[in-house]
Amino acid sequence: MELSPVSAESISRNESVKPDRSHRKSKLSRDVEIDIESLYKAVPQLAKVFRIIDKIGEGTFSSVYLGEAQMRDGRKEMFALKHLIPTSHPTRIAAELQCLTVVGGRENVMGVTYCFRKEDHVVIVMPYMEHQAIVDIIGSLSFEEVRLYIYHLLKALRHIHQFGIIHRDIKPNNFLYNRNSKMFALVDFGLAQGTADTQVELLKDLMGLCKMTRPVFGERSLNSCTPAPSITKQAAIRTELVKPAKSQDPAARRYSSAPRTSLPARTQSGSQKPQRTVQQGLTCNCYTTDRVCNICMSRKQQVAPRAGTPGFRAPEVLTKCPNQGTAIDVWSAGVILLSLLSGRYPFFKASDDLIALSQIMTIRGSRETIQAAKAFGKMVVCSRELPRQDLRTLCETLRGRRPSPDDEATPIPKTDKCAITITGCKIQDETPTHHPPEETLKQCKDGAEEASLSLTKTLPKSSGNKKNSSCLTKHNSETKCEEEDERGWDAVPDAAYHLLDRLLDLNPATRITAAEALKHPLFRDLEATDGHRTQTL
Repeated sequence: MELSPVSAESISRNESVKPDRSHRKSKLSRDVEIDIESLYKAVPQLAKVFRIIDKIGEGTFSSVYLGEAQMRDGRKEMFALKHLIPTSHPTRIAAELQCLTVVGGRENVMGVTYCFRKEDHVVIVMPYMEHQAIVDIIGSLSFEEVRLYIYHLLKALRHIHQFGIIHRDIKPNNFLYNRNSKMFALVDFGLAQGTADTQVELLKDLMGLCKMTRPVFGERSLNSCTPAPSITKQAAIRTELVKPAKSQDPAARRYSSAPRTSLPARTQSGSQKPQRTVQQGLTCNCYTTDRVCNICMSRKQQVAPRAGTPGFRAPEVLTKCPNQGTAIDVWSAGVILLSLLSGRYPFFKASDDLIALSQIMTIRGSRETIQAAKAFGKMVVCSRELPRQDLRTLCETLRGRRPSPDDEATPIPKTDKCAITITGCKIQDETPTHHPPEETLKQCKDGAEEASLSLTKTLPKSSGNKKNSSCLTKHNSETKCEEEDERGWDAVPDAAYHLLDRLLDLNPATRITAAEALKHPLFRDLEATDGHRTQTL
């Protein structure tokens, strides 16, 4: 049943829904009170329809508030009010609204009720769905709940992908779950991107805008296609310091037999000697090594979409592959499943893209990552081979159902220095060029070790007695296993790990699609029984 709050025109000034200041004073912090007052001032129309109760979420590009509205039939209904930051690009705001309008309200995708605008302030009104944060309940989830969660997430992805929409920010915080009602909702299309055949017209316009050349240094450039002033300034400084070299097709590059030379020296007058040029058809000296030479430092920054949340980005995003599709959402769903099966959230946590890639290598293997990168036009060079992990062994170890990493069967290897270089179309990149080489190597080394630390930090530590350190203490281990057995973790089928392996396929071309995943044997009974159920959000 479609619900709508009383319109502003039908409410007299005296009957307007006023802010409940006494409620806020007793329940909310002063900072939240100030934010709510600021929102009322920025968009005065809201006070005529909603009583804003609380601030329930905050992100890089928006804040979400809980509002109560009086309905025409006298009932009171709760709504989520998403206030977009005023600096958001108008086309991006309109594209998000169109995504919600076109695909929202069904198939586990949140719909939209109203939109308010006052000058550069925009508030999107959506139905409010009470939900529990995954981080709060991950330790008590049963395997059946995990299976249902991933099934409904894939249903939402199949739905939006049919319309040519790439969400780009799939994570537990954007897929709401009500544990009591078993309802699900995919939210936040603020970073959505269109495929070549998208049915959302404004996403086509957004793709045109995003073809503007811009450097990709940090997260601040993700919201709009226009770089922030500070980023532009950095790009200008870089241009002045290094003269751009002609780009070169990686397909035409060959190994160079020329001897290595040192970087150009400066004369006493301060002028720099001309840089040594590379003959046509040959490569620079750092090709296939873990170094970055002066020639590669002078190349233009590669432009590629990289919007999303760290820890959930696919390998093709981390390596700045320009051709990205709906497969990046499927990878993110795989990371979520990995977290739920292992009981560890977040699973990956990295400070930059190359450390994130080294963490993926720690799980999926360096050789496999290098091979997959070649398939989408990238060359990844890793100074140390990292073996591929068995996903069942990994997840069961992290759940404490197998010997801990303190024993001989350590699932996550400690690595020595692990330097990574990514070579791609017309560019050779290495983790941020403003870091000195020794720090770069340290970060890459720490990346693989950080993956090990993040996966094992909550596991029991060795007490020095190998016999007593196999899996917690004997009493705690038995208690934990008994509790998990009751939730089905003693009988996780092989199909779950097979699906996880397909979702985390390093090659986007062979990665399973959402539609294909829904036909996986893990969901055989759900597809048959869920066909008649519909949810309107």
